[in-house]
Amino acid sequence: MDTMQGLKRTKYCGEFTAADIGRQAVACGWVQKIRDKGMLVFIDLRDRSGILQLAFDDQTDAALRAKAQTARSEFVLMAKGTVRRRESVNPELPTGEIELYVDDLRILAKSQTPPFEITDTTNVKEDLRLKYRYLDLRRGEMQNALTMRHKIVKIARDYYDQNGFLEIETPNLIKSTPEGARDYLVPSRVNPGCFYALPQSPQLYKQLLMLSGYDRYMQVARCFRDEDLRADRQPEFTQIDIEMSFVDEEDVMTVNEGFMKKAFKEALGIDIKTPFLRMPYAEAMERFGSDKPDTRFGLELVDLSDLLQNCEFKVFQGVLAGGSVRAINVKGAADHLSRKEIDKLVEFVKTYRAKGLAYTRLTSEGESSSYEKFLTDAEKTAIRERMGAQTGDVLLIVADSKNQTVFDSLGALRCELASKLGLIQKDVFNFLWVTEFPLFEYSEEEDRYVAKHHPFTHPALEDLDKLESDPGACRARAYDMVLNGCEVGGGSIRINNLQMQERMFKALGFDEQTAHERFGFLLDAFQFGAPPHGGMAYGLDRLVMLMLQKSSIRDVIAFPKVQNASELMTQCPAPVEEKSLKELSIKVDLQKNEEQ
Repeated sequence: MDTMQGLKRTKYCGEFTAADIGRQAVACGWVQKIRDKGMLVFIDLRDRSGILQLAFDDQTDAALRAKAQTARSEFVLMAKGTVRRRESVNPELPTGEIELYVDDLRILAKSQTPPFEITDTTNVKEDLRLKYRYLDLRRGEMQNALTMRHKIVKIARDYYDQNGFLEIETPNLIKSTPEGARDYLVPSRVNPGCFYALPQSPQLYKQLLMLSGYDRYMQVARCFRDEDLRADRQPEFTQIDIEMSFVDEEDVMTVNEGFMKKAFKEALGIDIKTPFLRMPYAEAMERFGSDKPDTRFGLELVDLSDLLQNCEFKVFQGVLAGGSVRAINVKGAADHLSRKEIDKLVEFVKTYRAKGLAYTRLTSEGESSSYEKFLTDAEKTAIRERMGAQTGDVLLIVADSKNQTVFDSLGALRCELASKLGLIQKDVFNFLWVTEFPLFEYSEEEDRYVAKHHPFTHPALEDLDKLESDPGACRARAYDMVLNGCEVGGGSIRINNLQMQERMFKALGFDEQTAHERFGFLLDAFQFGAPPHGGMAYGLDRLVMLMLQKSSIRDVIAFPKVQNASELMTQCPAPVEEKSLKELSIKVDLQKNEEQ
C-alpha cells in the first residue's frame, strides 16, 4: 500500500477553481466514481467539500494509468498533478470546469464494495445506513448537516459572547432529582449502592451560577433523558443553554430573538423578522389545538359548544358538561376528501383518544353528513354560518368530555390535513412565542399536580394567591419558542427566594423532608441572596433539523440512537462482564420470559 510520504494536500477537492489552472496541486479523498475508457480514465475524487475530477490520458505514463484503472469505489487516493480546464464542462459541479491532470497517484487504502451507494440519492432502509453509519456519514447530505451543526454552535458562542455571556461547564455526574422524565443512572464504585444521574438539563447548576454572581451564562450542554423516542427526540441530545440575571420575560425573549436572527442570516442567508409574535397558551390551544402551533396554514379550530347547548344529538350533548364540541373547516377539500378518506381520518383521530369524527361534505353535487340529520335546521344553519361553510368545503367535528382530547385530536388532524393536501408553505419559517403556560398539570397516574415545565418556574405574579387554593388555575412565567409547529426552545423566569420555592414544592405535594432531601442544596443557597433570573435552552438537534427541513433529528446527529434507544453500529447497550458488575455492587435480576 502506498504512503503519503513526500506529498502534502494543497486544498480540499471542492475548493479548486479556475484560478488554479496551470498550478501544481495535490488532492486527497475517496473514489466516488471511475470512468475507464481505455486510454482515457476519469476518477471523481470526493472529500467533505465536494468532488474533483482526476484525469489520465494517452500521454499519461502507462503504469500510472494502469494503476488508476485498479481503483474502485471508496478507495482512498492521493493525487498530484496540474490543474487544467476540462474539455467537457459539468455545470452541475462547482469544480465542473476544471480537472487535475495526474502525474503521481497513491492508493492509500482499498475498500470492499460498500453495502449501499455513497450518494445523496441512495435509497436504502435507514437501519442499514445506521449499521454502517461511518459510510453513511460520507454522503454529502450528512456532511452538510453536520457542517450546519458546527456553524450554529459557532454562531451561538460568538453571539452570546458578544452579548456578555460566559461559557461555563456544569457537571455530567449529578444528583438524581426525579421530577419529570426518567434519569439515566450511573452507579458509583467508591460509594456502593449510590448512584449519580446524567443531567436532563443543567437547570439547577445554571440557577446557582446566577446566585454566584456570573450574571450571564451559556453552555453547549449534553443532556440525557430516559424516555420514549420520537422523530424529534433522542435519549442523549445537545442544548444551547443560557441563563440571565436581573431580567424579565421580554429581556430573555429579545436577546434570543437576536440569536435566531443572526443564526438564520449567517447560516442560511435568510432574514428573520423580529420581534416574534407572542401568543398566550390559552389562545394557542383555542385556535390551533396545540401549544406549539404551526402557523404556516389556516385550518383553525372553531368552538361550537354554545350553539349546541340544547342539542338532542347525544354525541354532542353528552360531552358539554365538562368538555366541548369543536371543528375545523377544510376549505375547498370536498373533492379531495372522499368518504373513504374521511374514514381514514376517523381512525387517525382515535389515536389521540377521540371517540370519532363527525363530518359534513358540501359538494357541487349535493351534501352528505354524519350528524346533521340529528340537528334542528337552526342548529345546522348556525354551525355552517360560524364555520363560514361554502360549497366545496368539508366540516370536521370532534366532541369529547375532556377538552384536552378535543384539542389533541383536532390539533393533530389539522397538521395531517395540511400535509396531505399540500397546504404547508415550503421554505417559510414562522416563529412565535407561546407564553403564560399553566404552572401545573394534573397527573392521573400520580394523582397529584405536577409541574408543567419544572418546579423552579415562577408563578405569574397575578396568580400567586391561587398557588394553594386553585393550583390548576395558576399560570407560569414560562415561554416556548415555536418554529413551524415544533418547540425549538423553552424557558422561564425562575423562583429566586426560599419562601416561594417552599410554597411551590408544597403545591406539588412534597413534604418538607422530601423537598430538602431532593433539593436541600438549592433551598440552602436561596438563603444567601439570589437575584431575579431567567433563561431558556434550545434543542440544537431539533433546530438544525428544522433549518435544513429534515424529517428526523437522526439526520443531523453523527451517531444517533433508534426507537429502542440502541445504536445499531456498535450494538449498544450491551451486557457487561460479571466482574464489572461486582465492582459496582450490582446484581442483575432479569425476569425470564415465560415462553422461554
